[in-house]
Amino acid sequence: MAAIISLDQKARRVRFGSFEMENEMVFSYFDKLAKDERDEMAKKAIYIGVLALVEDRIATFLSETKNELGTELESLKIIFEMKKELFFKSAIKGTKAEDDIGIYLREFINQQNYNDSVELTGNAAGQIAGNKTGDIVCKIENDPSINIVIEVKFDKSIKMGDIRDKNIFIRRADTAWGQLIEAQANRGSSAAIIVFDKALVDGSITRDIGSLGFVRGVGFIAVVDSQAGDYSNLFVAYNLAREIIKAKKDIDYEEEVLSFIVTRIVRDIENLLNVKKYVQAITDNSMKILEDLKANQLSLEFSLQFLKKFLNDKKLSREDLLEFYAGEEVKKEFENFDVQKFLKG
Repeated sequence: MAAIISLDQKARRVRFGSFEMENEMVFSYFDKLAKDERDEMAKKAIYIGVLALVEDRIATFLSETKNELGTELESLKIIFEMKKELFFKSAIKGTKAEDDIGIYLREFINQQNYNDSVELTGNAAGQIAGNKTGDIVCKIENDPSINIVIEVKFDKSIKMGDIRDKNIFIRRADTAWGQLIEAQANRGSSAAIIVFDKALVDGSITRDIGSLGFVRGVGFIAVVDSQAGDYSNLFVAYNLAREIIKAKKDIDYEEEVLSFIVTRIVRDIENLLNVKKYVQAITDNSMKILEDLKANQLSLEFSLQFLKKFLNDKKLSREDLLEFYAGEEVKKEFENFDVQKFLKG
């Protein structure tokens, strides 16, 4: 007897004999089943649907149906809600998210007929000693010299971290910008994507980029809906990153680097000029003003150091960018600053 259910893999449609429908959820469900299981599950689905229509509402149907089928559905519903709650409350959501994204990425790559590989690297240190930033590395056409690193952050504490707002003199915290730069430096990657979940993302990120965005010279930011199984924003970001690095294997990002450094220099000069005005107008707060003056002076000197390096070498490595973004060197120097000694000197 010929099978009732057949799948059109190219069009992602489900055929029931001569009847055909296009629905991603239905297609994905039957696509995961073995061929000899599909007809039986189709019969069950029709039976469940008819009963639900008879009862008018699924909720009423589940509560009033006393047979084995209704009990199993109610149990599945409870299990699903429990798993959902545990996912968002537990520490395993990070690892679970990486695994899921790895699976969906492989499926997407297969559907696109790309010759790319997907490797979960979150448990292994990269090129920076002891650093595990960069959860997934995708080698484009299996070429280790061109790859995309993906950092998964289902964490509401991660802010945007725009360099224009970054204060290098306060305690360091993970940001989207910082994680993108660090992941590329740590995995030696040509491009980077950071992935957030719709239910677990800070408002500063969605306000700046919506659900999908690109920070020039830094990387892509994609917001997915893991509970709905919607990873479309990640796939768009992956395709764009892939096309960019395929078009130019050695990415010429000097212009972005220059813009990156100049942005901070302009900010520091503006702050320096403002501090000078404060010194002239506010004598009562001179100690604090001198500290601000020194901080901006150190930051400006630090930025100029990298500008000179860039102008001499015509490029900066990802490691240099990470050092510049973090500003640890100038932060330590500022910590040793003594206002009294400064005034006496």
